Amino acid sequence: TEDEIILFESEMKEFWTKLKNIYGIEQINQTLALRDSCKESIKALSEKWSKKLKEEDLMINKIQEYSNEILQQNQRIPENQEHLTEIKSKVNQEEEQKKDLIDSIQELKEELMKKKEIISSKNKATEERVERLCKSKALFEERLGLEIRRIHNEQLQFIFRHIDHKDPDKPYVFTLSINEQGDYEVTSCTPPLDCIAEFQLKVRETNNFSAFVANIRKAFTALSYK
Repeated sequence: TEDEIILFESEMKEFWTKLKNIYGIEQINQTLALRDSCKESIKALSEKWSKKLKEEDLMINKIQEYSNEILQQNQRIPENQEHLTEIKSKVNQEEEQKKDLIDSIQELKEELMKKKEIISSKNKATEERVERLCKSKALFEERLGLEIRRIHNEQLQFIFRHIDHKDPDKPYVFTLSINEQGDYEVTSCTPPLDCIAEFQLKVRETNNFSAFVANIRKAFTALSYK
């Protein structure tokens, strides 16, 4: 170290002082040359080891930094694992929700198909009933003096004439439709009949449409005499 070198130089000076008193000048010069050579060697060696120590200190500091970084990373590993577990759990939940949603969509599709089939079946039945009513038009017109018109919303309008003997052209009208349940439903009646609800219920029970129309005509006729 530097203190040791200073101490060494001090001892060397003392040694040379004693040596001068014992030996001659030539021997002293030779010894001085040897001393200078020794000092240069010691100085070079000291500088080399000083540089080496500094490099080792830098290396130790670098190793310490690496160690601290590794320690921090190791401390974060449990946190990262916990976060990864949470992510996996969320992914699994989303997969389950996705599966449930697909199942619900499939159920809705099947339910929609069933409803479409039911509606199609009802529409077909309604069309068939309307068609049968239209085919009966000529018979009703001939025997009952009845005119049948198809109006908006697939409704049929029944117009009776030759009921009021005072005014044969006076119309007696009721309008008929088929509701969502596929039943006959009177939507209007002019002039109004108190028994129309009874006739409507009966035709739903018997499905005898001709008797239904005939009964309404009789009721209109009875009303004309009042």
